[in-house]
Amino acid sequence: MFNFRRRSEQTEKAPAAPLPDDARRLHLRFVGQVQGVGFRWTSMGVARELSLTGWVRNERDGSVTAEIQGSAAHVGAFFSRMLEAYRRHPISYTVDEREDIPLVPDETEFEVRY
Repeated sequence: MFNFRRRSEQTEKAPAAPLPDDARRLHLRFVGQVQGVGFRWTSMGVARELSLTGWVRNERDGSVTAEIQGSAAHVGAFFSRMLEAYRRHPISYTVDEREDIPLVPDETEFEVRY
């Protein structure tokens, strides 16, 4: 059968899953070799594999800013998975800022922002 719903109805986001009891949200700033190497897309892939929500974007100063949210274990795993993702094609980067910030309870996905 054909689906005749309006395009806006077809692209509605799923409701947010309940946050785990140990949920946390981090604001991060990455510096170093983080632009032009697929860093945002790799971050998005890793975050989605871990069921994290949030966003990542390039900054004009050459850094990358991100906010990641999820269970404490998954947020912690994000960093080791990023290192693993770049093992074959090493890049040099550091986390310049890392701050716990308030949760965003209705967030449903991780996205690349522009």
